[in-house]
Parts: sequence; C-alpha cells; structure tokens
Amino acid sequence: MSEDQKAEAKSEREVALENKEKELAEINGKREGKGVRLRVGQTRGKNPQIVVWEAFDLAQPATLPGSLTEFMDLTKTTDETLIVGYLLDGYNDAMYTAASDPIAEYVEASWPEEIQKNFRVAVRNYSTAVGCSIEDSVALIKPGIVKSQLPKA
Repeated sequence: MSEDQKAEAKSEREVALENKEKELAEINGKREGKGVRLRVGQTRGKNPQIVVWEAFDLAQPATLPGSLTEFMDLTKTTDETLIVGYLLDGYNDAMYTAASDPIAEYVEASWPEEIQKNFRVAVRNYSTAVGCSIEDSVALIKPGIVKSQLPKA
C-alpha cells in the first residue's frame, strides 16, 4: 500500500469516526439521568475498525453512580468477584497515574491537598503555554508556593 493510499484510508476512517460520533451524540442526548453513555473508538492494530461501547461519562458527574449499590443497579452487575476486579483495575490505574506523574517528585507532602493540586495544574499549564520543560516551570513556580506555606510572622 502506497503512502497516498494509507493517507486516504486514514482520512476515510477519520470521517467515518466523526460521523459515528455525531450519531452517538444524538442517541446520548436522549439518554437521561444516571447511567452509561455510548462511546466510539477504534480497535488497535494495523487495520483499525470502529467500535462502539457503553461507558460512564466522567465529564458528566450527574450521570455517574454515587454508591456501590447504585453502580450495581445501573450496570446490572451482582457478581462481587467481578466488582472487586473493577475496583482493583481502577485502583491500580489510579496508583500508576499518581506514580508516573512527572510533577510528583516536586510536590511537598507537607502541603495541603488543595495546594498540591493547584501546584500540579499551574506547572502543567505554564509548561504547556510557554513550551518549556516541567523542570523549568517548577523552578519558577515552586519558590512562590513554598513561601506561601511558611508560617506567617
């Protein structure tokens, strides 16, 4: 397959994906209350295919279950072993995300949680906006945060 053919196939997949996203947006717009929404993506590999699945939309907090019982009701899942598996996957993913955060090494454990969160956001935003490294952003931002956490005289 030539480069032109590959580019054309990729473009066709992107158009098909956009069309499917529009179709699902209409369907999801009709779904009310808590529960899963339809998502679209592509399979992995050399010849990706469009796939549709149901998932919770984390961008819409009002649609998310608020308790384990509500989760079980919404997903019609009663197998505790399966639910524990979901919990373990989620926990492991969260721990990996925290451990692999390139800013984590610069965050002081003694800072309040809100300050830690704001520091991470500030460093990421500054680094992205200016196009500099995480280290350079930390060098500029961290002294101000450290100073703000000193006891007031």
